[in-house]
Amino acid sequence: MKILVVGGAGYIGSHTARVLRGAGLDVLIYDNLSTGFDFLAKGFEMVVGDVHEGAKLLETVKRCDAVMHFAANHFVGESVVNPRKYYRNNVEGGLSLLNAIVDSGKKNFLVIFSSTCAVYGSPTRMPITEDSPLVPVNPYGVSKAFFEQALQSYETAYGIRHANLRYFNAAGADESGEIGECHDPEPHLIPLALSAAAGFGPELQVYGTDYPTLDGTCIRDYTHVVDLAEAHVKALQRLQSGNASFTVNLGTGEGSSVNQVIAAVEQVTGRKVPRKTVPRRPGDPPALVADPARAQQLLQWKTKRSLLDSVSTAWKWMQRRGK
Repeated sequence: MKILVVGGAGYIGSHTARVLRGAGLDVLIYDNLSTGFDFLAKGFEMVVGDVHEGAKLLETVKRCDAVMHFAANHFVGESVVNPRKYYRNNVEGGLSLLNAIVDSGKKNFLVIFSSTCAVYGSPTRMPITEDSPLVPVNPYGVSKAFFEQALQSYETAYGIRHANLRYFNAAGADESGEIGECHDPEPHLIPLALSAAAGFGPELQVYGTDYPTLDGTCIRDYTHVVDLAEAHVKALQRLQSGNASFTVNLGTGEGSSVNQVIAAVEQVTGRKVPRKTVPRRPGDPPALVADPARAQQLLQWKTKRSLLDSVSTAWKWMQRRGK
């Protein structure tokens, strides 16, 4: 079985490609390298192409039996100021992929979709279950919720079975230190805190210390990227076994505050994290924590790696890169 990993030169896609190969599956990466990096796809066959390149995408899809769809823009703040970009890439690009699958004429094609907890918006009850209302509060979340609905429509019409995997906060790097997170600019807390501790970057900005949480800072569910990658393989295996389409949250079920993440960074690096408190960002909910029970039930999947594992592997990656 050949698996098409769209966006496989990006952060989560590249880690998933490695886990797929470790499971004995044949992997073909498709990426336009606009935000991905060819060195993250080293050792894999890769087609450099965009999801909007219909003919190239169609010929690539014809070679495969399933797709893992990671290609999307994913910065919440950017989506607010540039929604056109997000609807073009995440919605139109996603539909281009689905249309290529239909036009390929291949039967029993499977889709694993990289979704997000942003589809829930600012839920009032924690932990978040898959039955929580979908009320996204930014264009990024709207684009992901739309594509989930599109997948359902394409299943009804064309029989494309799928899995929606709603991530919380991906973190960490491959334990080998060979690949990890590369974003420019970097939006995520753990690499920003590590960069500040190492002196590679500016002091860390802490967005608000007056939230209704134990220490006043935001709480998020940080899930190691290799745990996420392993969930993708299990999702594929479940669909391969003939099971119906499904949606699951992927998270640890435990939240960590910004201050707890900073403490973990200081423990791993042995260095202080220079920081300053700045005003809250609009739309940042106090807490986002997954209820992973359905993933545990359907996929027999549970996170194996802790927050300290996420921080330590990210630190190893950062030291290897030297920035």
